[in-house]
Amino acid sequence: MKSFQETQLAFAKHLRAPDLYPAPAEIEDRRMGIYRELIYNNIENFIANVFPVTRSLLTDEHWHLLVRDFIHKHQCQTPYFLEISEEFLQYLMQERGLCDGDPAFLLELAHYEWIELALDVSEADIPPASAFPIELLMSRPQVSPLVVCLHYQYPVHKISPTYRPATSEPTQLVVYRNRDDKVCFMAANPMTLRLLYLLQNNNKATLGDQLKLIASELQHRQPALLFDEAQRLINELFTLDVISHFE
Repeated sequence: MKSFQETQLAFAKHLRAPDLYPAPAEIEDRRMGIYRELIYNNIENFIANVFPVTRSLLTDEHWHLLVRDFIHKHQCQTPYFLEISEEFLQYLMQERGLCDGDPAFLLELAHYEWIELALDVSEADIPPASAFPIELLMSRPQVSPLVVCLHYQYPVHKISPTYRPATSEPTQLVVYRNRDDKVCFMAANPMTLRLLYLLQNNNKATLGDQLKLIASELQHRQPALLFDEAQRLINELFTLDVISHFE
């Protein structure tokens, strides 16, 4: 007679891959069927809700093979249902990768869709807003903790069932959650992302110092024009809650 642990292991292996592992003989198949449906349907439904565009681009067969492979092969490290989407993303990017029949942009699109959820459920708070400084170049703009700067090889924010990019198109995005708790995105140029990176990683330097560094990196011939453009950008980012306050 099998031990409880042996039965438990056979039970779990069957639920993860019903086509590969038989159910424990001592358990009625009708009951096993209820567990099979509950496990798969709950996981598949949650993943589909988090990655709706990815789901819409794949055939039913392709999608269900993908989800079943995830359940079978990936060893989840969290007991929290809300974190299944992150586990699925890890499986895609670190274990499965791109396979025959996948869109070339599949991994980037999945990452972009997951970022939206990550910001939506983040427990971080945006610090209280401050007045817009008169001496902007002497201030220290602070980037909201609910801001992520992203680089992709495809325009993931445009992809839909009616638009699939045929070739790569390097894309920079700023994804953020504003004070109304709405997750938004904005297309950005390299200078915007560079400035936000510097502000996030050296928030003790003044805006003027950060802009001098960028002007030096670009070997900009007219730094004054760069400064004027950057000040307009900071005003826009503050309005959007990307810049949360000034010190």
